[in-house]
Amino acid sequence: MKERFLPIGTVVLLKDSKKEIMITSYCIFPTGEVYENNEKVDNTGKMYEYGACLYPEGIVKSELIYGFNHDQIEKICHMGYETDEQKELSRILNGSLEIYKNKQANNNESQN
Repeated sequence: MKERFLPIGTVVLLKDSKKEIMITSYCIFPTGEVYENNEKVDNTGKMYEYGACLYPEGIVKSELIYGFNHDQIEKICHMGYETDEQKELSRILNGSLEIYKNKQANNNESQN
């Protein structure tokens, strides 16, 4: 199982993006409007592995949070602060994510 939760404060550049963003949270479920590839999508129950804000601007509007998954990262520009506690949290989140994805897959199969 590949570890995927980078430390809070890590600055990344996403694929097909020109602006860096900084990781501020993990495992977010957006409640407002959600856009993927500049198109509005249904966000019902969708989870993103990371929440982020623009870098270096920070959180300019509380409703403007960027949700993305690890596989969308093109480049790690700056690694956030790592501690043993952060590494343990990453390990726990990574295991929980696998359980969550398996449950979602099972739910989707039972609906078909």
